[in-house]
Amino acid sequence: MSSIPPTHRALRQDVYALPPTVQQIPTPQATPGSAVLRVLQASVISYTKDIYNGVRKYPYPTPLTLGASALARVMALGPDATTLKVGNLCLLDVTIRGRDDVDRSAGATFLSAIVQGMTPASAKLMRDAWRDGTYAEYVRWPLENCFVLDEDRLFAKLGYQLGDLMYIPKMLVAYGGLGPLCIDLKPGETVVVTPATGGFGSAAAHLCLELGAGRVICMGRNQEILAQLKRAVAPEKRDRVECIPLTGDWEADLKALKSLGGLIDVFFDISPPAAADSRHLKAGIFALRNGGRMCLMGGGNHDLVLPNGVLMHKDITVKGKWMYEPTDVKRLIALVETGLVQLHREADDVNPLGARVVAKFKLEEWEEAFDTAEKQGRSGGIVVIEP
Repeated sequence: MSSIPPTHRALRQDVYALPPTVQQIPTPQATPGSAVLRVLQASVISYTKDIYNGVRKYPYPTPLTLGASALARVMALGPDATTLKVGNLCLLDVTIRGRDDVDRSAGATFLSAIVQGMTPASAKLMRDAWRDGTYAEYVRWPLENCFVLDEDRLFAKLGYQLGDLMYIPKMLVAYGGLGPLCIDLKPGETVVVTPATGGFGSAAAHLCLELGAGRVICMGRNQEILAQLKRAVAPEKRDRVECIPLTGDWEADLKALKSLGGLIDVFFDISPPAAADSRHLKAGIFALRNGGRMCLMGGGNHDLVLPNGVLMHKDITVKGKWMYEPTDVKRLIALVETGLVQLHREADDVNPLGARVVAKFKLEEWEEAFDTAEKQGRSGGIVVIEP
């Protein structure tokens, strides 16, 4: 294992909402509770540009190193590390939690280099301890957020390549809502995913199939992307997928859902903030069977108007979820490593939906990387930065 250089290159933003620059800065050192890792690939999500140009108005401190979820190799460890080893390949989880906020009463949870969270405690944790992200050659990361990946199993036995593993963070968001710690999607159930046309939505649809859903109903406004989504499904699973366009008229959407026949067990929503005025959730409530479940993971801070009488009389569970739990990360990695959940690799140039890394960029190419990720947002193609 090579030694850590005294300085390294990082994509830094000195003033909020102003363009970042690649800078040569001191390489972080391993301290108690942390590891220093060499970043191999870091994901660029579809709305990265709007995070850092201020359009989304996500609060975070500056200066900071930008970043998102990443694959990285351990280079040095703090003295209290007990299971991580130098050389381990790790998935770096961006959902960072306060170690002394065990019961979550302080709300000390934030997304590294993306948003400082909702409370003074989460803002302090980001500002004072973990503000720098993964768009850098090296990064210091909390030990508990470094999840070791079984390289022999994933690469030698299952035949994956490094870029394939970048699909795990996309599925992970959906697993936080669909998994046993939240809505608990069960094998054989019928689930509606809306919208299924973005990167996280298409990953949710794929994950539902991998978790054994009997039928996955994909909704979205872009019918072309819906068609691509279905074509991207493995042939043996394709008959379990149905696609319905969102019309903006909840009664029309409800009629379309009912026209498919059968009972709907789960309605999973991951709408972006732009869909704040949509009333498709009302259609979902009416479409669910008695005892059905609805999971809300969409963005935005708008108020929702839901039919109270229907919720009560049909015994509907509505549960919100932001991101996922540490246990979810371990469970999903285990499902992938055992082959029970397959990474979606059927995409090609004609049919772009899938886990395929469609573009790789260096730090200096950050602007092109952000623009490409925005264009790939609907199709789900993965864009990465390789420092």
